[in-house]
Parts: sequence; C-alpha cells; structure tokens
Amino acid sequence: MKLLLVEDNPKLSASLKEGLEREGYVVDPLFDGPSAERRLEAHPATYDAVVLDVMLPGKDGIAVCKRLREENVLAPVLLLTALDATGDRVRGLDAGADDYLVKPFAFDELLARLRALLRRPAAVQPDLASVGPLAIDRRNRDARLSGRPLPLTVREFAVLEYLARHPGQTLTREQILDKVWRHEFEGFSNVVDVHVKNLRKKLGTYGSHLKTVRGVGYRLSV
Repeated sequence: MKLLLVEDNPKLSASLKEGLEREGYVVDPLFDGPSAERRLEAHPATYDAVVLDVMLPGKDGIAVCKRLREENVLAPVLLLTALDATGDRVRGLDAGADDYLVKPFAFDELLARLRALLRRPAAVQPDLASVGPLAIDRRNRDARLSGRPLPLTVREFAVLEYLARHPGQTLTREQILDKVWRHEFEGFSNVVDVHVKNLRKKLGTYGSHLKTVRGVGYRLSV
C-alpha cells in the first residue's frame, strides 16, 4: 500500500514514515499544502490513502482535502489535527475527509484507522465516462466515437478508459502500466506506447486529442 504523508513537523514526519514503513507501507512525505495538492492532482491514482495534517504552510489540510474532492481524487484521507474543537472536526469531514485523529495520538491507533480506511470498498466510479464525442461504457465494455463503435482489444479499452476518466491530466507511463497491466512488466517496457499508437489509429482524426507529454506520459485533451 502506498501512502502520501503530509506533515510539516520534520521530526514527526520522519517518525511516522519510519513506523509506517516498518509496517510494510510505502510512504512519500511532503511538508506543505500546495505541494500535496499538486502531487495528488498530477497523480490521482497513485496513492491508496493520504495522511494529511490540518495545520500546514501555504494551504491548510482542510482546504487541500476540499480541493481534491472537487477534482475527483478518491483516495481516502485521514486528517491529523491538534485542533480538538468539534467545529474543526466537522469542517474536515464536510470537506471530504474520511476520518481524523487529534494530536497527540498513539501510533497503534493511526495504524488501526488506516487499516479500517483501506478495508473499505474503493469509491465507485460511474460506469459511463465521456470526453467530447468519445463515450466509454465500462460495464458493457463498449467504446464509441460520435456514436460509432470502436473495435478495441481488452487492453486498448482499459488504457482509453483510464485516460478518459482523467481528461486533461497527464498520466505517466508508469501509472498506466500499473493500472492496466499491474505487475506483468518490470523495468522498461514500451507496451504503453504501442497501445497508444494503436488507439490513435483507431480514433482517426480524434486521435490528435491523445497527446504525448514528452518524457512523462500521455494526456487525453478535452
């Protein structure tokens, strides 16, 4: 499980990172609100959960959480706060947080709350997605362009659906590889590039909307 830890206290951040990694989590630490917002907006499917302090430099955790939910970032959020007023807890939950811990807290309680969040079913995405004239029906595995069926392989459909669910966002090759092929490929593989090339051909003139972001990955423009 991969976690994003956003805590501006370097000592506490290092301690939490060390403890979580001992428990088998992969932890990426950040130290301010704007950095967390940018990371999650750029990589919305990378993290299984976010541990987010409320009192952060640049932008507080509640505002960050609200923004992420507006951008349809679905990872569960556990707020860490030194504020124990009921109003602050309510603001956090209303902003889209899934749970909260009031500092100081026991590390075992943090672990228990994370386990509870990660046991919950993933947020359900709608079966239908559309970008311009492109319509994707996940349940029936049907893709159409201006009403015309697209003859896609299973993996082509999965790549196109993933891009269509994040319109205008750049997805890295690694993200697409992990989402569509899971752990079938390790290290360098051009399988994503091959499938994108095939998709462009099948999309015809609309294929120009499937942009290459050099050195990073791909983006389906609106």
